[in-house]
Amino acid sequence: MIVYELKCSSGHVFEGWFRDAAAFDRQAAAGKVACAVCGDSQIAKAPMAPRLAKRRDAAPAETKPGLPPEAAKLLADLREKVESECDYVGERFADEARRMHYGEAEKRGIYGEASDQQAKELVDEGIEVKKIPWVPRGDA
Repeated sequence: MIVYELKCSSGHVFEGWFRDAAAFDRQAAAGKVACAVCGDSQIAKAPMAPRLAKRRDAAPAETKPGLPPEAAKLLADLREKVESECDYVGERFADEARRMHYGEAEKRGIYGEASDQQAKELVDEGIEVKKIPWVPRGDA
């Protein structure tokens, strides 16, 4: 699963989730990706920084003060979706992402852990990764 920060021709920025990079390219070319604010289908990827999921067995991070309940619910739903639809690869995240990128493994949604250095190396190789804020279960 890949999350892109997207931008429409009117300048609205929003996130889009795709199975892989090819899925985004196909949907965008077909005009099936639209701005969440204005409905514009002229969409481009906006510059973004890598975001990686935290360790599954790590203590849950506290919800940021002032996080609206709606946002906490969306993040909890996102966590549930990622955990149900993607493979957890743990500390093998960087290696598995590379294997998929270079065609040595079947492309699929994965999540796991990577150091900041590993994430930077993946991005330098053209492998897109995202860090997802992992909210504690039951907080939303």
